[in-house]
Amino acid sequence: MNRGIFWTSMVLLLLVLPGCGKQNYADGTYTGTSSPDDDGAFGEVTLIVTEGKITSCVFVTRQKDGTIKDQDYGKINGEISNQSYYEKAQLAVAAMEKYAEDLGRFGNLDSVEAISGATIAYGQFQEAVEEALASAK
Repeated sequence: MNRGIFWTSMVLLLLVLPGCGKQNYADGTYTGTSSPDDDGAFGEVTLIVTEGKITSCVFVTRQKDGTIKDQDYGKINGEISNQSYYEKAQLAVAAMEKYAEDLGRFGNLDSVEAISGATIAYGQFQEAVEEALASAK
């Protein structure tokens, strides 16, 4: 009899635990902004929540002047004058897209992993997402 109770308890525990810690959010579109880094750059995220879950994410980072870090990020006066610097900058741009894609796919910030070379952007991403989700609760 004790084994029956044990196994019944284990099955119930396995059914209940996956739902623990998951947050259901109000449907809608939410935005969040990170605090600026040492150079004044900051991240912005736009989340779409459908049926209580994150279903889409767009993440951009902006220079202090508001310019989006995109395919021109790392260029000086429109030219690639330092190939190594440009490649590092573009790695960060690709990572920003990956962060947003992963959040939209997994629906959970804990499932989005930092990418080496883009950890500042990752911190900005996390902060902006948390701000957006605070509005969605």
